[in-house]
Amino acid sequence: MDQNIKKTVFSDGLTVISEQIPAVRSISIGVWVKTGSRYEHIENNGVAHFIEHLVFKGTKKRSSLQIARSLEDLGGSLNAYTSKEITNFYAFALDSHLPVCVNVLADLICNPLFREKDIEKEKQVIFEEISSVKDTPDEYIYDLFQEKLFPEDSLGLPILGVPEIIEKLTSKDVLSFWKRFYTPDNMVIAAAGNLDHEKLLKLVERYFHFEQKGTRVKFKKPVAANEVNLQIREPFNQAHIIAGIEGLSYKSEDRYDLIALNSYLGAGMSSRLFQTIREHHGLAYTVYSSVDFFRDTGIFSFYMGTDRKKRGKALNLLFKEIKKVTENRISESIVARIREQLKGHLLLGLESTSRRMSRLAKNEIYFGRQIPISEMIDHIDAITAERLLILARSLFNVDKFNIIQMSSDA
Repeated sequence: MDQNIKKTVFSDGLTVISEQIPAVRSISIGVWVKTGSRYEHIENNGVAHFIEHLVFKGTKKRSSLQIARSLEDLGGSLNAYTSKEITNFYAFALDSHLPVCVNVLADLICNPLFREKDIEKEKQVIFEEISSVKDTPDEYIYDLFQEKLFPEDSLGLPILGVPEIIEKLTSKDVLSFWKRFYTPDNMVIAAAGNLDHEKLLKLVERYFHFEQKGTRVKFKKPVAANEVNLQIREPFNQAHIIAGIEGLSYKSEDRYDLIALNSYLGAGMSSRLFQTIREHHGLAYTVYSSVDFFRDTGIFSFYMGTDRKKRGKALNLLFKEIKKVTENRISESIVARIREQLKGHLLLGLESTSRRMSRLAKNEIYFGRQIPISEMIDHIDAITAERLLILARSLFNVDKFNIIQMSSDA
Protein backbone atom coordinates (compact mmCIF):
# COMPACT_ATOMS: atom_id res chain seq x y z
CA MET A 1 0.00 0.00 0.00
CA ASP A 2 1.17 3.55 -0.79
CA GLN A 3 3.01 4.98 2.22
CA ASN A 4 0.72 8.03 2.12
CA ILE A 5 -2.32 5.78 2.54
CA LYS A 6 -3.08 4.59 6.06
CA LYS A 7 -5.87 2.36 7.37
CA THR A 8 -7.16 1.75 10.89
CA VAL A 9 -9.97 -0.53 12.01
CA PHE A 10 -11.42 0.27 15.43
CA SER A 11 -12.55 -2.43 17.86
CA ASP A 12 -16.19 -1.82 16.93
CA GLY A 13 -15.44 -2.47 13.26
CA LEU A 14 -15.39 1.14 12.04
CA THR A 15 -12.80 1.46 9.27
CA VAL A 16 -10.91 4.71 8.74
CA ILE A 17 -8.68 5.09 5.71
CA SER A 18 -6.88 8.22 4.54
CA GLU A 19 -4.44 9.45 1.93
CA GLN A 20 -2.17 12.35 2.76
CA ILE A 21 -1.60 14.78 -0.13
CA PRO A 22 0.62 17.59 1.20
CA ALA A 23 0.61 19.55 -2.06
CA VAL A 24 -3.05 20.62 -1.74
CA ARG A 25 -4.88 22.88 0.71
CA SER A 26 -8.15 20.95 0.60
CA ILE A 27 -9.58 17.83 2.18
CA SER A 28 -12.40 15.54 1.06
CA ILE A 29 -13.94 13.24 3.63
CA GLY A 30 -16.86 10.86 3.35
CA VAL A 31 -18.76 8.43 5.52
CA TRP A 32 -19.60 5.45 3.32
CA VAL A 33 -22.45 3.34 4.65
CA LYS A 34 -22.60 -0.08 3.06
CA THR A 35 -26.31 0.06 2.31
CA GLY A 36 -28.61 1.29 -0.43
CA SER A 37 -31.81 0.36 -2.23
CA ARG A 38 -30.57 -3.20 -2.74
CA TYR A 39 -30.88 -3.71 1.03
CA GLU A 40 -34.58 -2.90 0.97
CA HIS A 41 -37.68 -4.93 0.13
CA ILE A 42 -40.84 -3.94 -1.66
CA GLU A 43 -42.58 -2.82 1.56
CA ASN A 44 -39.91 -0.26 2.50
CA ASN A 45 -38.49 0.59 -0.93
CA GLY A 46 -36.99 4.07 -0.86
CA VAL A 47 -36.17 4.13 2.85
CA ALA A 48 -32.37 4.25 2.36
CA HIS A 49 -32.65 7.35 0.18
CA PHE A 50 -35.27 8.79 2.54
CA ILE A 51 -32.86 8.49 5.47
CA GLU A 52 -30.18 10.25 3.42
CA HIS A 53 -32.57 13.20 3.22
CA LEU A 54 -33.86 13.06 6.77
CA VAL A 55 -30.53 13.33 8.56
CA PHE A 56 -30.17 16.83 7.10
CA LYS A 57 -33.46 17.90 8.71
CA GLY A 58 -31.99 18.15 12.18
CA THR A 59 -29.84 16.39 14.78
CA LYS A 60 -29.51 16.53 18.54
CA LYS A 61 -26.97 19.34 18.11
CA ARG A 62 -27.96 21.21 14.95
CA SER A 63 -31.03 22.51 13.16
CA SER A 64 -31.40 22.00 9.41
CA LEU A 65 -30.19 25.56 8.79
CA GLN A 66 -27.15 25.05 11.04
CA ILE A 67 -26.32 21.88 9.11
CA ALA A 68 -26.65 23.72 5.79
CA ARG A 69 -24.44 26.58 6.96
CA SER A 70 -21.85 24.45 8.79
CA LEU A 71 -19.54 24.18 5.79
CA GLU A 72 -21.02 26.70 3.36
CA ASP A 73 -20.05 29.49 5.76
CA LEU A 74 -16.48 28.21 5.54
CA GLY A 75 -16.42 28.08 1.74
CA GLY A 76 -16.81 24.30 1.72
CA SER A 77 -19.65 21.95 0.87
CA LEU A 78 -21.64 19.13 2.41
CA ASN A 79 -23.74 16.63 0.48
CA ALA A 80 -24.83 13.03 0.17
CA TYR A 81 -26.11 10.44 -2.31
CA THR A 82 -27.71 7.01 -2.25
CA SER A 83 -26.97 4.27 -4.77
CA LYS A 84 -27.95 0.62 -5.08
CA GLU A 85 -25.29 -0.60 -2.63
CA ILE A 86 -23.89 2.49 -0.89
CA THR A 87 -25.01 5.67 0.87
CA ASN A 88 -22.32 8.34 1.07
CA PHE A 89 -22.22 11.53 3.15
CA TYR A 90 -19.29 13.72 2.17
CA ALA A 91 -17.67 17.08 2.86
CA PHE A 92 -15.14 19.19 0.97
CA ALA A 93 -13.30 22.01 2.71
CA LEU A 94 -9.98 23.67 3.45
CA ASP A 95 -7.58 21.43 5.35
CA SER A 96 -7.85 23.65 8.45
CA HIS A 97 -11.55 22.78 8.69
CA LEU A 98 -11.12 19.01 9.03
CA PRO A 99 -12.38 19.08 12.68
CA VAL A 100 -15.61 20.78 11.57
CA CYS A 101 -16.09 18.24 8.76
CA VAL A 102 -15.70 15.28 11.09
CA ASN A 103 -17.93 16.88 13.72
CA VAL A 104 -20.76 17.61 11.29
CA LEU A 105 -20.59 14.23 9.54
CA ALA A 106 -20.62 12.41 12.88
CA ASP A 107 -23.64 14.46 13.96
CA LEU A 108 -25.54 13.49 10.79
CA ILE A 109 -24.68 9.80 11.09
CA CYS A 110 -25.02 9.30 14.85
CA ASN A 111 -27.55 11.88 16.05
CA PRO A 112 -30.43 12.30 13.59
CA LEU A 113 -33.78 13.19 15.15
CA PHE A 114 -36.17 11.59 12.65
CA ARG A 115 -39.03 13.75 13.87
CA GLU A 116 -42.49 12.85 12.63
CA LYS A 117 -43.10 16.38 11.31
CA ASP A 118 -39.86 16.21 9.30
CA ILE A 119 -40.76 12.78 7.93
CA GLU A 120 -44.13 13.98 6.66
CA LYS A 121 -42.70 17.18 5.18
CA GLU A 122 -39.79 15.41 3.49
CA LYS A 123 -42.13 12.94 1.84
CA GLN A 124 -43.37 15.84 -0.30
CA VAL A 125 -39.78 16.66 -1.27
CA ILE A 126 -39.19 13.04 -2.30
CA PHE A 127 -42.38 13.09 -4.38
CA GLU A 128 -41.05 16.15 -6.21
CA GLU A 129 -37.71 14.42 -6.76
CA ILE A 130 -39.48 11.39 -8.24
CA SER A 131 -41.50 13.72 -10.47
CA SER A 132 -38.32 15.45 -11.64
CA VAL A 133 -36.89 12.08 -12.70
CA LYS A 134 -40.04 11.42 -14.74
CA ASP A 135 -39.34 14.71 -16.50
CA THR A 136 -35.82 13.50 -17.32
CA PRO A 137 -36.38 10.71 -19.85
CA ASP A 138 -32.90 9.14 -19.82
CA GLU A 139 -33.06 8.79 -16.01
CA TYR A 140 -36.65 7.60 -15.99
CA ILE A 141 -36.16 4.96 -18.66
CA TYR A 142 -33.01 3.68 -16.94
CA ASP A 143 -34.95 3.11 -13.71
CA LEU A 144 -37.54 1.15 -15.69
CA PHE A 145 -34.80 -0.81 -17.40
CA GLN A 146 -33.22 -1.90 -14.11
CA GLU A 147 -36.63 -2.95 -12.81
CA LYS A 148 -37.26 -5.12 -15.86
CA LEU A 149 -33.71 -6.48 -15.99
CA PHE A 150 -33.85 -7.74 -12.38
CA PRO A 151 -37.60 -8.25 -11.83
CA GLU A 152 -37.25 -10.78 -9.00
CA ASP A 153 -34.50 -9.05 -7.05
CA SER A 154 -34.14 -5.96 -4.84
CA LEU A 155 -31.45 -4.75 -7.27
CA GLY A 156 -34.33 -3.85 -9.57
CA LEU A 157 -36.00 -1.59 -7.03
CA PRO A 158 -35.79 2.16 -7.76
CA ILE A 159 -33.41 4.08 -5.47
CA LEU A 160 -35.94 6.84 -4.88
CA GLY A 161 -38.77 4.41 -4.20
CA VAL A 162 -42.34 4.94 -5.44
CA PRO A 163 -44.84 7.45 -4.00
CA GLU A 164 -47.33 4.87 -2.70
CA ILE A 165 -44.61 3.16 -0.63
CA ILE A 166 -42.95 6.40 0.54
CA GLU A 167 -46.37 7.66 1.67
CA LYS A 168 -46.71 4.69 4.05
CA LEU A 169 -43.23 4.94 5.62
CA THR A 170 -43.34 5.67 9.35
CA SER A 171 -40.77 6.80 11.89
CA LYS A 172 -40.64 3.17 13.02
CA ASP A 173 -39.66 2.03 9.50
CA VAL A 174 -36.99 4.73 9.27
CA LEU A 175 -35.54 4.06 12.71
CA SER A 176 -35.49 0.30 12.16
CA PHE A 177 -33.50 0.62 8.92
CA TRP A 178 -31.13 3.21 10.43
CA LYS A 179 -30.42 1.04 13.48
CA ARG A 180 -29.76 -2.00 11.33
CA PHE A 181 -27.35 -0.48 8.81
CA TYR A 182 -25.93 2.73 10.28
CA THR A 183 -23.51 0.80 12.43
CA PRO A 184 -19.72 1.09 12.81
CA ASP A 185 -18.99 -2.33 11.33
CA ASN A 186 -20.97 -1.34 8.25
CA MET A 187 -19.13 1.93 7.54
CA VAL A 188 -15.93 3.21 6.01
CA ILE A 189 -14.67 6.73 6.72
CA ALA A 190 -12.42 7.78 3.86
CA ALA A 191 -10.46 11.03 3.58
CA ALA A 192 -7.94 12.48 1.14
CA GLY A 193 -6.03 15.74 1.13
CA ASN A 194 -3.65 17.69 3.34
CA LEU A 195 -4.35 15.80 6.56
CA ASP A 196 -2.65 13.64 9.16
CA HIS A 197 -4.05 10.15 9.77
CA GLU A 198 -3.45 10.17 13.52
CA LYS A 199 -5.21 13.51 13.92
CA LEU A 200 -8.10 12.16 11.86
CA LEU A 201 -8.35 9.11 14.14
CA LYS A 202 -8.53 11.30 17.25
CA LEU A 203 -11.34 13.33 15.70
CA VAL A 204 -13.25 10.18 14.72
CA GLU A 205 -12.86 8.78 18.25
CA ARG A 206 -14.06 12.07 19.70
CA TYR A 207 -17.17 12.55 17.59
CA PHE A 208 -18.38 9.16 16.30
CA HIS A 209 -20.32 7.20 18.93
CA PHE A 210 -22.59 4.25 18.20
CA GLU A 211 -25.03 2.31 20.34
CA GLN A 212 -25.99 -0.38 17.87
CA LYS A 213 -24.24 -3.13 15.94
CA GLY A 214 -25.45 -4.26 12.55
CA THR A 215 -26.14 -7.58 10.92
CA ARG A 216 -24.50 -8.86 7.78
CA VAL A 217 -26.65 -9.20 4.67
CA LYS A 218 -25.91 -11.89 2.12
CA PHE A 219 -27.27 -11.65 -1.39
CA LYS A 220 -28.02 -14.33 -3.90
CA LYS A 221 -26.76 -13.45 -7.35
CA PRO A 222 -29.76 -11.95 -9.15
CA VAL A 223 -31.19 -13.65 -12.20
CA ALA A 224 -31.30 -11.24 -15.12
CA ALA A 225 -34.06 -11.19 -17.70
CA ASN A 226 -33.48 -11.81 -21.39
CA GLU A 227 -35.32 -10.42 -24.39
CA VAL A 228 -37.51 -7.89 -22.59
CA ASN A 229 -39.21 -5.81 -25.27
CA LEU A 230 -41.50 -3.06 -24.04
CA GLN A 231 -43.07 -0.06 -25.70
CA ILE A 232 -44.48 2.46 -23.22
CA ARG A 233 -46.68 5.43 -24.01
CA GLU A 234 -45.38 8.62 -22.40
CA PRO A 235 -45.98 12.25 -23.48
CA PHE A 236 -42.49 12.90 -24.84
CA ASN A 237 -41.61 14.67 -28.07
CA GLN A 238 -38.90 12.12 -28.86
CA ALA A 239 -38.75 8.36 -28.75
CA HIS A 240 -36.47 7.41 -25.86
CA ILE A 241 -34.80 4.04 -26.20
CA ILE A 242 -32.67 1.95 -23.88
CA ALA A 243 -31.17 -1.41 -24.79
CA GLY A 244 -28.95 -3.51 -22.58
CA ILE A 245 -27.93 -6.68 -20.85
CA GLU A 246 -26.51 -8.00 -17.62
CA GLY A 247 -22.86 -6.92 -17.35
CA LEU A 248 -19.99 -7.81 -15.03
CA SER A 249 -19.31 -7.38 -11.33
CA TYR A 250 -16.66 -5.23 -9.70
CA LYS A 251 -14.54 -8.32 -9.13
CA SER A 252 -14.64 -9.67 -12.67
CA GLU A 253 -11.24 -10.18 -14.26
CA ASP A 254 -12.69 -8.74 -17.48
CA ARG A 255 -13.83 -5.47 -15.89
CA TYR A 256 -11.21 -3.32 -17.60
CA ASP A 257 -11.98 -4.90 -20.96
CA LEU A 258 -15.65 -4.02 -20.53
CA ILE A 259 -14.74 -0.44 -19.66
CA ALA A 260 -12.71 -0.36 -22.87
CA LEU A 261 -15.66 -1.64 -24.92
CA ASN A 262 -17.85 1.01 -23.32
CA SER A 263 -15.32 3.68 -24.23
CA TYR A 264 -15.17 2.46 -27.81
CA LEU A 265 -18.91 2.08 -28.34
CA GLY A 266 -20.52 4.98 -26.56
CA ALA A 267 -18.50 6.93 -23.99
CA GLY A 268 -17.70 10.28 -25.52
CA MET A 269 -17.87 12.29 -28.73
CA SER A 270 -15.32 10.10 -30.52
CA SER A 271 -17.23 6.88 -29.78
CA ARG A 272 -18.71 4.76 -32.56
CA LEU A 273 -22.32 5.47 -31.60
CA PHE A 274 -21.86 9.22 -31.35
CA GLN A 275 -20.03 9.40 -34.64
CA THR A 276 -22.41 7.05 -36.48
CA ILE A 277 -25.86 7.86 -35.11
CA ARG A 278 -25.39 11.57 -34.38
CA GLU A 279 -22.61 12.90 -36.58
CA HIS A 280 -23.05 10.79 -39.72
CA HIS A 281 -26.81 10.16 -39.75
CA GLY A 282 -28.09 13.01 -37.57
CA LEU A 283 -30.61 10.74 -35.85
CA ALA A 284 -29.99 11.75 -32.23
CA TYR A 285 -28.73 14.58 -30.11
CA THR A 286 -28.01 12.30 -27.15
CA VAL A 287 -26.64 8.79 -27.61
CA TYR A 288 -24.29 6.92 -25.31
CA SER A 289 -23.46 3.65 -23.60
CA SER A 290 -22.86 3.12 -19.89
CA VAL A 291 -21.51 0.45 -17.59
CA ASP A 292 -22.45 -0.18 -13.96
CA PHE A 293 -20.71 -2.61 -11.61
CA PHE A 294 -22.17 -4.19 -8.47
CA ARG A 295 -20.92 -6.74 -5.97
CA ASP A 296 -21.95 -9.76 -7.99
CA THR A 297 -23.31 -8.52 -11.31
CA GLY A 298 -23.54 -5.42 -13.48
CA ILE A 299 -25.37 -3.64 -16.28
CA PHE A 300 -24.24 -2.63 -19.76
CA SER A 301 -26.70 -0.38 -21.56
CA PHE A 302 -27.21 1.96 -24.50
CA TYR A 303 -29.47 5.01 -24.56
CA MET A 304 -30.61 7.37 -27.28
CA GLY A 305 -33.36 9.88 -27.92
CA THR A 306 -34.53 10.11 -31.51
CA ASP A 307 -37.41 11.15 -33.75
CA ARG A 308 -40.36 8.80 -33.25
CA LYS A 309 -40.57 8.07 -36.96
CA LYS A 310 -36.87 7.25 -37.22
CA ARG A 311 -36.40 5.02 -34.19
CA GLY A 312 -36.38 1.86 -36.31
CA LYS A 313 -33.43 3.13 -38.33
CA ALA A 314 -31.66 4.34 -35.19
CA LEU A 315 -32.08 0.94 -33.51
CA ASN A 316 -30.78 -0.85 -36.59
CA LEU A 317 -27.67 1.33 -36.59
CA LEU A 318 -27.18 0.73 -32.86
CA PHE A 319 -27.29 -3.04 -33.20
CA LYS A 320 -25.16 -2.92 -36.32
CA GLU A 321 -22.38 -1.25 -34.32
CA ILE A 322 -22.78 -3.71 -31.43
CA LYS A 323 -22.66 -6.66 -33.82
CA LYS A 324 -19.47 -5.37 -35.44
CA VAL A 325 -17.48 -5.76 -32.21
CA THR A 326 -18.61 -9.40 -31.97
CA GLU A 327 -17.55 -10.20 -35.55
CA ASN A 328 -14.31 -8.33 -36.11
CA ARG A 329 -11.35 -7.30 -34.02
CA ILE A 330 -11.07 -3.61 -33.27
CA SER A 331 -7.91 -2.34 -34.94
CA GLU A 332 -4.73 -2.32 -32.87
CA SER A 333 -4.32 1.42 -33.38
CA ILE A 334 -7.79 2.08 -31.94
CA VAL A 335 -7.18 -0.27 -29.01
CA ALA A 336 -3.93 1.61 -28.29
CA ARG A 337 -5.89 4.86 -28.33
CA ILE A 338 -8.47 3.42 -25.91
CA ARG A 339 -5.70 2.33 -23.53
CA GLU A 340 -4.27 5.84 -23.51
CA GLN A 341 -7.72 7.30 -23.01
CA LEU A 342 -8.40 5.08 -19.98
CA LYS A 343 -5.02 5.85 -18.46
CA GLY A 344 -5.62 9.55 -18.98
CA HIS A 345 -9.00 9.38 -17.23
CA LEU A 346 -7.46 7.45 -14.35
CA LEU A 347 -4.46 9.69 -13.80
CA LEU A 348 -6.27 13.00 -14.32
CA GLY A 349 -8.85 11.88 -11.77
CA LEU A 350 -6.10 11.59 -9.18
CA GLU A 351 -5.77 15.38 -9.18
CA SER A 352 -9.12 15.61 -7.37
CA THR A 353 -9.18 14.94 -3.62
CA SER A 354 -12.83 13.89 -3.87
CA ARG A 355 -11.98 11.31 -6.56
CA ARG A 356 -9.12 10.02 -4.43
CA MET A 357 -11.40 9.81 -1.40
CA SER A 358 -13.98 7.90 -3.42
CA ARG A 359 -11.31 5.55 -4.74
CA LEU A 360 -10.11 4.77 -1.21
CA ALA A 361 -13.61 3.91 -0.04
CA LYS A 362 -14.66 1.79 -3.02
CA ASN A 363 -11.42 -0.17 -3.00
CA GLU A 364 -11.97 -0.94 0.67
CA ILE A 365 -15.65 -1.81 0.28
CA TYR A 366 -15.45 -3.93 -2.85
CA PHE A 367 -11.93 -5.37 -2.72
CA GLY A 368 -10.83 -5.12 0.91
CA ARG A 369 -7.52 -3.59 -0.18
CA GLN A 370 -6.08 -0.57 -1.91
CA ILE A 371 -5.35 -1.35 -5.55
CA PRO A 372 -2.10 0.40 -6.55
CA ILE A 373 -2.23 2.72 -9.53
CA SER A 374 0.54 0.65 -11.13
CA GLU A 375 -1.67 -2.44 -10.93
CA MET A 376 -4.54 -0.58 -12.60
CA ILE A 377 -2.21 0.61 -15.35
CA ASP A 378 -1.07 -2.98 -15.85
CA HIS A 379 -4.70 -4.07 -16.29
CA ILE A 380 -5.24 -1.34 -18.85
CA ASP A 381 -2.04 -2.19 -20.71
CA ALA A 382 -3.23 -5.81 -20.88
CA ILE A 383 -6.26 -4.84 -22.97
CA THR A 384 -5.90 -6.26 -26.49
CA ALA A 385 -8.08 -6.50 -29.57
CA GLU A 386 -8.36 -10.25 -29.08
CA ARG A 387 -9.54 -9.89 -25.47
CA LEU A 388 -12.17 -7.34 -26.50
CA LEU A 389 -13.43 -9.62 -29.26
CA ILE A 390 -13.74 -12.59 -26.89
CA LEU A 391 -15.59 -10.54 -24.28
CA ALA A 392 -17.92 -8.93 -26.84
CA ARG A 393 -18.82 -12.35 -28.22
CA SER A 394 -19.58 -13.69 -24.75
CA LEU A 395 -21.77 -10.73 -23.71
CA PHE A 396 -23.31 -9.08 -26.75
CA ASN A 397 -25.90 -11.46 -28.15
CA VAL A 398 -28.07 -8.90 -29.92
CA ASP A 399 -30.99 -11.35 -30.10
CA LYS A 400 -31.18 -11.37 -26.29
CA PHE A 401 -30.86 -7.66 -25.63
CA ASN A 402 -33.56 -6.10 -23.48
CA ILE A 403 -35.20 -3.07 -25.09
CA ILE A 404 -37.55 -0.42 -23.70
CA GLN A 405 -38.98 2.33 -25.89
CA MET A 406 -40.94 5.30 -24.59
CA SER A 407 -42.82 7.76 -26.79
CA SER A 408 -46.21 9.36 -27.19
CA ASP A 409 -47.18 6.85 -29.88
CA ALA A 410 -45.63 3.68 -28.39
